[in-house]
Amino acid sequence: MGSGRGSARKSRNAGGAPEWAEVPQEAPRAGPGRAGRAGGAVEGRDGAAPGWAAGPGPLALEAQGAGSCAEATGTHRPSDPGTALSRSRAGGGEWQRRLEPQRQHESRRRGSTAADARRTAAALPALAMGALWGRRRRQRGGQGLPAAVLASVATGLVCTALAAYACWNQLPPLTPAASAPRRPVRPVSVLLWWEPFGGGRSATRRPPDCRLRFNISGCRLLTDRAAYGEAQAVLFHHRDLVRGPPDWPPPWGAHVRLTENQQLQVLDDEEEAAEAAVALAASGPRPPGQRWVWMNFESPSHSPGLRSLAGNLFNWTLSYRVDSDVFVPYGYLYPRTHPSDQPPGLVPPLAQKQGLVAWVVSNWDERQARVRYYRQLSQHVAVDVFGKDGPGQPVPEVGLLQTVARYKFYLAFENSQHLDYITEKLWRNAFLAGAVPVVLGPDRANYERFVPRGAFIHVDDFPSASSLAAYLQFLDRNPSAYRRYFSWRRSHAVHITSFWDEPWCRACQAVQTAGDQPKSIRNLAGWFER
Repeated sequence: MGSGRGSARKSRNAGGAPEWAEVPQEAPRAGPGRAGRAGGAVEGRDGAAPGWAAGPGPLALEAQGAGSCAEATGTHRPSDPGTALSRSRAGGGEWQRRLEPQRQHESRRRGSTAADARRTAAALPALAMGALWGRRRRQRGGQGLPAAVLASVATGLVCTALAAYACWNQLPPLTPAASAPRRPVRPVSVLLWWEPFGGGRSATRRPPDCRLRFNISGCRLLTDRAAYGEAQAVLFHHRDLVRGPPDWPPPWGAHVRLTENQQLQVLDDEEEAAEAAVALAASGPRPPGQRWVWMNFESPSHSPGLRSLAGNLFNWTLSYRVDSDVFVPYGYLYPRTHPSDQPPGLVPPLAQKQGLVAWVVSNWDERQARVRYYRQLSQHVAVDVFGKDGPGQPVPEVGLLQTVARYKFYLAFENSQHLDYITEKLWRNAFLAGAVPVVLGPDRANYERFVPRGAFIHVDDFPSASSLAAYLQFLDRNPSAYRRYFSWRRSHAVHITSFWDEPWCRACQAVQTAGDQPKSIRNLAGWFER
């Protein structure tokens, strides 16, 4: 493997067999392509992603050198201008810096005390002489002003301070010009129209306590469709939108439900379905200010019926995409603050790792790139497969996490390759279980927006599956090099998104922070499929 291509370099021993000499923690440059993969090219990788929408709490991580990461929350708080005063000026600048807090304090209060006046009277002469004039004395080679002049200045300042104190005692305290009592924030109501993956039936789950679960106050989560008119936002899950029976809210103010030919139907004939969608969108108004939110956590390859949806039908998007109106990823890293943060420990115990590579997979499909890559990789290294379909064996009773924890590496292979589509296969199955993820999904640069570059192995780092297998075997023989992939655990922990409670609460939070500017999605499929 050429230099700059892989994540390690080879050397040859006397017998000519390649050996991995070192393991740089800087990610190798992407190879010419993925062996055995076809289609699924990620588009829009070169475009800069917008900031976080609605601030869900997740942290995007940007690589800052090998094995390091920095948090980015979409907004960067500048330094406080009241404390970040310029210190480049000597003397006079120092005087201004010391006086500024006193001026701010005096503008807010009129009721000074005698002690304040005494401190002011004592400080001002010292500042005037030591800061302002002291610099001038140094510049003139130590020749200062006459003592009589300095004494006169000091006396004038003392008198000014005492006079100000006497006047302030006669004035009533100032009241803020725009002092209006704060009104309590009106609770935001969010209605979940369908139970996710419930076949189109009304939501029946018990709403979560957003304040207790996610520290989001002021949320009123609804499942009763009778409260449709009270909701500031209505969530529509895409899979149920296209798979379930037609069941949409009636036009606001109507006393009868939509007839069947007015309802959105996902039909085999997309042109006919599009006409039905247009009829629905134009069927009538909605409650004032209500937002319809399209919610989807599947990739574009597994989101049928997108092109049959009418333009301007939805106001917001909620998905794993960073550029969604409400961004809710499958997981994220956050700064570690407590010993109980998961996963525990700096490095998982290596003694319990009995196997090398594990893969838990469902929906086995030989046409998928992940299955084709597995077929090539398994010719060079043993891979234990678990799952209901394909060659896998059932997951042991101890559970998925305990099973994966026995292995050093986990194949976090996505079912399709799309922008930002990084699922629980990375966050839960690998990071939380304590295995080094070998990822196949979007390109390395996309992963590095969310995790440190030295925390995972990307199949694109190697020209072939056999090269990847050789690198995994090298790490298996070198524990110190293997442990470096867990450096991120010293400073960060893993958050796993709770479906469907967390998206529900995040939608409420987004409504609370959004303005009244109207918005609608003109071309949902064009945005999501790009």
